[in-house]
Amino acid sequence: MIAWVLVGGRLVDSPLLRALPRPAVVVAADGGARHAALLTMWGLGVPVDVWVGDFDSSAGVFVDAPREVHPAAKDETDAELAIRVARERGATELVLLGAFGGRFDHSLTLALGALRLAERDGLRVTLTSGDEWGWPLTPASPLSLALPPGATLSVLAVSDLRGLSLAGVRWPLVNAGIPLGSGWTVSNEVQEGPVTASLGEGRALVTVLPTLPA
Repeated sequence: MIAWVLVGGRLVDSPLLRALPRPAVVVAADGGARHAALLTMWGLGVPVDVWVGDFDSSAGVFVDAPREVHPAAKDETDAELAIRVARERGATELVLLGAFGGRFDHSLTLALGALRLAERDGLRVTLTSGDEWGWPLTPASPLSLALPPGATLSVLAVSDLRGLSLAGVRWPLVNAGIPLGSGWTVSNEVQEGPVTASLGEGRALVTVLPTLPA
């Protein structure tokens, strides 16, 4: 079951965003609720099932949804609370909308949390701001992605990688070893057909920058 989680970064209209499968549940994390109006404007409107957070970043935002209010002094971010609610409602796949372009610490926490969910719980997690996309890659979570030709694709090594294979790109790899933080796998280019990525050992984040219409 797919859940959309609306978080606090930017959100931009794009063909890939419009192609997302519709969710069974939508959870807004505090100020991420402002994206509900944008989604409606773009023809992607879906009702928000629950609005979660300490509500310190949602001044002027109105969403007709039940609120789950938490104190500001808490051990989880609003996004983590929203993800927990989505999972409690049966989500087996998560799409985090507004994942990039906000505070760096929040974006990085979302990305690392997505890796944890993929590795520990086997969840498929998509991070997106419409114009920027990301997916965790672990040995247990290979990827097959339908992406537009010409898009910029990077594999960001979050640990030392062994056995990285990458196909459907200008510079494919077979069983490559990539050190933590290496720039070797940054700025590849999507070719025709699906992009596939698999990993023998380690953790990585696959990011994509599609070319958007002018």
